[in-house]
Amino acid sequence: MESIGVLMTCPLHDPYLVEQLEKRFTLFKFHSIPDKAHFLNSNKASIRAVVGSASAGADAKLIHQLPNLEIVSSFSVGLDKIDLAKCRERGIRVTNTPDVLTDDVADLAIGLMLAVLRRLCQSDRYVRSGQWKRGEYKLTTKVCFFFLSSYYYSALVFRFDFLSFVLFCFVSDECFWDVLIV
Repeated sequence: MESIGVLMTCPLHDPYLVEQLEKRFTLFKFHSIPDKAHFLNSNKASIRAVVGSASAGADAKLIHQLPNLEIVSSFSVGLDKIDLAKCRERGIRVTNTPDVLTDDVADLAIGLMLAVLRRLCQSDRYVRSGQWKRGEYKLTTKVCFFFLSSYYYSALVFRFDFLSFVLFCFVSDECFWDVLIV
């Protein structure tokens, strides 16, 4: 049985994944090969898959050099480093890991919003510098409206005295309203 060649365009940070790829396929670590042109010329017929990430995928030049390429897989959300038009033209499947970070990004966005509204960084500097001994720190009061959907957290943030900023705007039939005063 012929061994399937998999071209890994960048280091993957999951040793288990690399181990499994090496166990099942002939894994070529393209990122560590010094003479890439010679390597591709010698191995292009055996490579049927490209594995990459948001930093290194498969551009039109690489795709063109791999005549038996069947799939490009990105271990990240973005597809910016993959020439989707070229893949579509050649019938090459493209996969990625969509929505794996959606909740974490939303949580971080809400956390950053609260840090800005409550001036947490300024308050931390105030306390650490010893200024708290000389007087009171001006507290903040905000009203924050959260518009939540099953796919995205969205928020419009208002201060009592002026519009502070708009973090995200999202419109969807699936949205429901929730109001939180912070």
